[in-house]
Amino acid sequence: MLKSIVSSTIEYYFYFMEIGEKLNYIIEKIKITRIKKGISQMELSLRSNLSQSFLANIEKGKKQPSVLTLIKIAEALNVNPQDFFPENLDIDVYKQNKEKTKEKIRQLLELI
Repeated sequence: MLKSIVSSTIEYYFYFMEIGEKLNYIIEKIKITRIKKGISQMELSLRSNLSQSFLANIEKGKKQPSVLTLIKIAEALNVNPQDFFPENLDIDVYKQNKEKTKEKIRQLLELI
């Protein structure tokens, strides 16, 4: 029973860790693009019609941008929204590493 609960918890954790990592990447790309273009948060706010505090919270990871927000930010920065996403996301390597980690956890559970 305990093993089943722990196993389910691990699956749940990996799912949300995956989403969190991708979101952090997108947020960093937004911030880096803005800074490289020499645009302040206030100027981006005016260009995108989004509040400066909302943009600051996105960059701090306190708010999650919707697809519409990403499009507004991309247009304001004069880039393609696709630029915020990883170009060479090697899913196979990621899945292999994830499976190796899960297997190590399963082995540890066998000791319980």
